Amino acid sequence: MKTLKKILLGLLALIALSLIGGYFYFEKRFSPPQNYLTVSGLSEGIPMVWQGNDENPYGAILLPVRIDGIDKLFYMQLDLGSPVTVFYKNSLQSVKARFPDRIPEETEKGKIALDFSLRDMKVSSKFFEVLDYGTKADFENPDAQNIIGTLGTDLLEKRIVTLDFKNSRCSFSKKREGSGFERFEFKKRRILIPAVIGNENLKLMYDSGTSGYELIMNKDKWEKYRKGGEVKIDKGNSWGKILTVMTASSHQKIRFGSKTLQLSEVTYIEGTSKAQNFLMKFSGMQGMIGNKLFLNRKMILDCRNQMYKIE
Repeated sequence: MKTLKKILLGLLALIALSLIGGYFYFEKRFSPPQNYLTVSGLSEGIPMVWQGNDENPYGAILLPVRIDGIDKLFYMQLDLGSPVTVFYKNSLQSVKARFPDRIPEETEKGKIALDFSLRDMKVSSKFFEVLDYGTKADFENPDAQNIIGTLGTDLLEKRIVTLDFKNSRCSFSKKREGSGFERFEFKKRRILIPAVIGNENLKLMYDSGTSGYELIMNKDKWEKYRKGGEVKIDKGNSWGKILTVMTASSHQKIRFGSKTLQLSEVTYIEGTSKAQNFLMKFSGMQGMIGNKLFLNRKMILDCRNQMYKIE
């Protein structure tokens, strides 16, 4: 009997150590790197350019940027699901081929030092990550949207952002003005906003990278919140990985603090990675909201103080 107790106690100790070790492993894995951005100045009324197709015209938000020393306009996707600002290797290489003195070489660790501006606001770092992603810049077409990278939430640690979806304008400021702000959680540079659907309290990650969708849930919640009828099936792209996206109409209302919005659809995505699924559970989020929910509204995000407002 004593031997059995010792064995059970030993197993419990091993399980406890495994859980503690697993917690610290995933805590480290999903923690963003240090914020190396240097930001100066403010910027008002930056035009938000929507990238999409006929079925989904609101696929992504692009903001115009300029690289120091290059008299060409480029774009970066505003992706508030990304905790870091990154550049795309394939795009930068084509820019470097045209302007060899303006784009430095990457370091051995795949970092690059760059300065760029969003109108009157300048952003710089010696440690921008460079992803093996992107397409060659087209300098011959004056209408080309040459996308060279992604703007992440590390920028929102430096500035308050106002997303005026009604007028397709974006602004970055230092001071929060007005009243009516609500609290949210800014955890590991991810925006987690409390919401209520029916009598259910939820924590939803605001991800502007899922721009063309209102609410993304797991399959059980998707079945719960959708109406019967036709399901629209699309293909999505997550850093080059193809996903199956299923969207159905919904009659639910969703409440954010004092604001209640009408849901017209709810989405479920198949093909997400185990790491992405674990991130959802680990962070406590129960779904994601995209820009489509706020198209006729304005959202202000003060991530440093974890306050937001929907107008």
